[in-house]
Order: sequence, then structure tokens, then C-alpha cells
Amino acid sequence: MTRKLFDIHVQSMSFEQSELNSFLWTIKRDPPSYFYGTIHVPYTRVWDFIPENSKKAFQESNIVYFELDLTDPYTISALTSCQLLPQGENLQDVLPKDIYRRLKRHLEYVKLMLPSWMTPDQRGKGLYADYLFNAIAGNWERKRPVWVMLMVNSLTEADIKTRGVPVLDLYLAQEAERMKKKTGAVEKVEEQCHPLNGLNFSQTAVALSEPRNYRSPSERQTQGIVSRRLEFELMPYGTKGITPDNFSGRSQPYSSATQSHSSCRL
Repeated sequence: MTRKLFDIHVQSMSFEQSELNSFLWTIKRDPPSYFYGTIHVPYTRVWDFIPENSKKAFQESNIVYFELDLTDPYTISALTSCQLLPQGENLQDVLPKDIYRRLKRHLEYVKLMLPSWMTPDQRGKGLYADYLFNAIAGNWERKRPVWVMLMVNSLTEADIKTRGVPVLDLYLAQEAERMKKKTGAVEKVEEQCHPLNGLNFSQTAVALSEPRNYRSPSERQTQGIVSRRLEFELMPYGTKGITPDNFSGRSQPYSSATQSHSSCRL
């Protein structure tokens, strides 16, 4: 019994929600299950644009499966551990000296700028710049290059301003927990970590050496992904080759599809 839920969008809608592509899919069974495609951005950026049928499917499901269980302390601990270099190794030992120095200077710059990047709301909630920096970049000298690269991409003014707001996946997991739903995960931490840790080191080093990685915020890339998703979401159903003939399990009316023991995979 699995059902998947959630999607992302930002823009004004010019069509009725019932006419839009909702990224919600129905598996025809009794009771039905659903799949929904999520995106890793703060939920506040997309929540108001998620179609009501998707929210209803989530609310009426008893079981919700996520990619990873981000509410489980073990998951967070395992994700942290898998990012580290082997015992006794430091980033300085594996990166070329010029790249390491550039990275260190950039992190010093971020730490200096971080107080001015934070919002009054964040400060009002008790978030401090030093705490936030350590939460994101703490122990960076022990991390594998690929994880440092991802960390650098998240250390932008736009990303800092949304820290403290859960990404969509985590928000849904927290809501499922609050609503006393049974939850689970379809992947293990190792299944996500090992492929990244197996990336070619030279490719990661090249990415870290690119000056643009230290100048240009990744927000543009993130917004591009969100915008492309919105373009699909806000298209009338049946456009761009998405028709009932392509996939018979597209979301159905919930008056007949939702039952007390339906489940959802996100």
C-alpha cells in the first residue's frame, strides 16, 4: 500500500486546478495508492500552488512512504557519517593546495557575510549566525569533496534566508507524524551515499576549482528547476504529450478513489 504525493510551483494560475497536471498519480487498486513527485526546496515556495487533489490524497492516506525518513535520528546520523573522509584523512590532504585555499577563503567570506544575510524572522526565532554556519559547514575539513561541493552550493544568501523552513519532503514527513499516520522509507541512506561517494574525484575537484562556484549563487539553478516544473504543472491536462493514453494511472476524482486505508508514496 503506497501512495506518493507532492509537487512544486510558483506563479499565477490561469486554468482551473482540475485542468492542471498535478504530478499526482493513482495506482488503480482497492484501496487505491498514489505517487507524488516532490522537490527539495523550502515548502513555503510551493505549498500554495500544490493542487487540492494532491493535498487531499495526502490527508486521507493512512500510510505515507518517503524517499528517506528524515524524522528518524538514525537517518540524519547516517547521512552525516557517510559524508566524512576515512578516519585520519582531512580535506587538506586530498584537495590540491590552490583549491583548498580558495575554498577556505570562500568559507571565511560566507561566515563574515552570514549575519547580514539572515532575516529578522530568523533572528526572532533564536537563530544565530555562528550556529547557522556551524550547522551547515561544521566539520567541513573532514568531509569528502563531493559533499563539500554540495555544501558550497547551499551557502548562498538566498538559501540562508530560508534556513529554518523545512524542505517539502521534511514538511510532509512532519505533517504525517503530527497527523499520526504510519510512515516509512523506500530507500536506505547507503543507497544515496554510495553513488555520490563513488564519483570520480578529479571531476569533483574540477567543480570545486571553478571560480563561478564561489561567485554565482545556486539560486538561479534552483529557480530554473522550479520554473520548469511550474511550466508543466500550470499546463492544461493533456498538453505536452501527457494524455490518459500515455499513463492510465493519472490522478482520478477523489470522491471515488480515496478510501480509509489508502496509502501514499512521496
